[in-house]
Formats: sequence, C-alpha cells, structure tokens
Amino acid sequence: MLKKLTSMALWKQILICIVLGAIVGIWAPGVVPRIKFLGDIFLRLLKMLIAPLVLFTLISGVCKMGDIKHLYTVGIRIVAFYLITSALAAALGLVFALFTQPGKGVTDLLTSQSGKAVQYDFIGNMVQWIPDNIFNALTTGNTLQIIVFALFTGVVLLLLGDQCADLIHLVDKAADVMLKMTDLVMKYSPIGIFALVAGMMTHLSGAMLKQVLNFILTDWAACLVILFIFQPLLVKFLAGIKPLKYFKHMSPIMIVAASTTSSAATLPLELKIADEDLGIPENIYGFCLPLGNTCNMNGMACAIGVISVFASNLFGRPITLGSCIEFIFLGLVLSVGAAGVKGAGIVMSSVLLQTVGMPLTLVPILAAVWPIIDICHTTCNVSGDVAGTIIVAKSLNELDVDRINQ
Repeated sequence: MLKKLTSMALWKQILICIVLGAIVGIWAPGVVPRIKFLGDIFLRLLKMLIAPLVLFTLISGVCKMGDIKHLYTVGIRIVAFYLITSALAAALGLVFALFTQPGKGVTDLLTSQSGKAVQYDFIGNMVQWIPDNIFNALTTGNTLQIIVFALFTGVVLLLLGDQCADLIHLVDKAADVMLKMTDLVMKYSPIGIFALVAGMMTHLSGAMLKQVLNFILTDWAACLVILFIFQPLLVKFLAGIKPLKYFKHMSPIMIVAASTTSSAATLPLELKIADEDLGIPENIYGFCLPLGNTCNMNGMACAIGVISVFASNLFGRPITLGSCIEFIFLGLVLSVGAAGVKGAGIVMSSVLLQTVGMPLTLVPILAAVWPIIDICHTTCNVSGDVAGTIIVAKSLNELDVDRINQ
C-alpha cells in the first residue's frame, strides 16, 4: 500500500494527504499536537531552500536566455515579450484580486507569527530592493535583495558570455543541486502538508473556506481572461492572426496542457504545431518555445498577484501602491524562477510569503487548492509561449499570415 502511494504522482499524494489531514483534524483533533512536528519540519525545510534556490535558479535562468550578441534579433524580441506579458499577467491577477478581495474579513490566521516586512514608500521601496551587502541578505533571508542581486549577476554573466563560461557552468550545476534538493524536500511534502492541514482543520471557520473558494474563482477568472482575451488580442494586433484561427491551432496544445498540467509534456506538441501548422522557421520556434517553457510563466505570474492580495487580507497587511508594485515585480521574477522547480506553486508561494514578511501558515491552504488552479496556470503558460513565438516570427517577416488565416 505504501509502495503504491509513493509511486503516485506528487500531486496525487498531496491530495490524498490533504484529505487524510482534514479527516484527522475534524474527527481526531487530539492527535494533532502529536503530529505537529511533521508540519514544522516541512516549513523549516522550505525556509532552508529559499535563499540558495532563488539565487542560483534565477542566475541560471537569466543565463539560459542565450548570448545577446548572437541571438539579438530573436532573443531580445522574445525575452521582452515574455517579461512584459508576465508583468502584465501579475498585474491582472492583482487587479482581479483587489476587486474580489479574497481573504477579506477572515481572522483565522491573524494569530500567526509573521516576519518583519519592509515598510515601503513609493521611492524608498526601490532603495530597499538594492542589497548593500549580499552576504547579509543571504544570512537574514532578505529574498527581495537576493532576487535583485541574482538578476543583476545573470545579466552581467550574459553580457560577458564566453569569458565566464566556466562560472556559468558552475552556477548551472549549483542550480541543479538546489533543484534536486527541492525535489527531495517535495517528496516529503505530502507528510508535512498532512500534519499542517490536520492542524488547520481544528480552527478553520466556514468564512475561511468561503474565502478560499473566492480565491480559486478569482484566480481562474484572471487566467481565463489572459487565455481567451489578452493573448488572442496580442496575436491579432501584433501578428494579424484571427482569434478563431489562433484557437483552432492552439486547441490541441491547450487540451494537453490542461490535462497534464505540465509545460514540459506539452513542448513536443508546441514544436510540431509551430512547424507543421503555423509554418514558423525552426531557427525561431526552436529557440522561442524551449526558452518560454523554461522562463515564461504567465499563469504563475497571475497567481502571484492573486496570492499577494489573498495573503495580505488574511494577515491584516495594508495593500498600498508600493506593495502593489512589489507584488507585480515578484510575480515577474518568481514566475521566471518557478521553471524546473518540482511543486513550483508551493515552493514559489513560500518564497513570496517569505519575501514580504508573511508567515508560511498559508502554505497548506495553497497546496490544497493548487491542483485545481494549476490547470489554468499551465494552459496560460504554454499558450503564452506560442503567442510570443508567433509575434516574433511576424516581426521578422517569417510568418505566412494569409496561410494561417485561410
């Protein structure tokens, strides 16, 4: 029985343990204090991962964008598209959440001990993002400063190119180490989440469950707008492709993405359709689609925007203009860093909460709903990759628009 359980996909293990944790929390609350340490260990493991994972995966991710000098014509265009659309996706998720206010008025988690968040004003927040001592930022877990340093370092390494090939290789290997470590931690996650959910069920109110549903619906609504309005309009106005023709070619990709919730599993089909159906040259789709599969996560960026408001409301944090700018920035960079991380939603949500000084007690709730919302996230991710590839091909006059629109 145990062997069969461990052989299941991670999300299935998590779902089973969530159900078991809820049963224990409701029907056997006396057991909860005895298993609490299992959840505490999981949260500490997540905190242990955050600083080195963010540092190495972000530097490595930026370096994988290619040599700017050799890939200028394609690389600059597609990287700009991915960065801009991810930032807009985070902003859209934030706007939807500000309208629906998930978590508003619920006090279930207000007793949680939160870290000290940096107080932002419109100018001061920019200053606080810049580390004056990166070792101090690593030691204290100032994730936002680590992110800025990692992005800056990645850009410098990208500009130096072959001069730093050995260092880039070393960073890639360090990122691989952290991804493997994350993989091992996530193998333990069902046990930790079981204990955390059991503990939460002893005091979750009906109002909290209602706000969790509000969160799910808000996330889905924002993602569906990206998927069926935002991306098709970009393709229409920037590439001249009719929305219905766009959806005709995209429908197989969307179906596979939604059913597998795996961007990597969808990539072979993306490459096939870009070549055979859309007629995009291999030197364009062969670079843009794998890069997007690694770095372009519109769905994840959107989720970060929604989670930011959800967490702020639950933990009683005021949402200011400065914090909104911060949330959008985090939506951009954390969606880039999410690629290749097993259990990306859980891990990157932990990074978000740590960065803005909120406790990780929201993690089990996010883990419980992630299989539901990840359907839309993955579909947004892969459709954004294809949309960007189409637009870049059109900008280089390498797209037969009439053929696609026929």
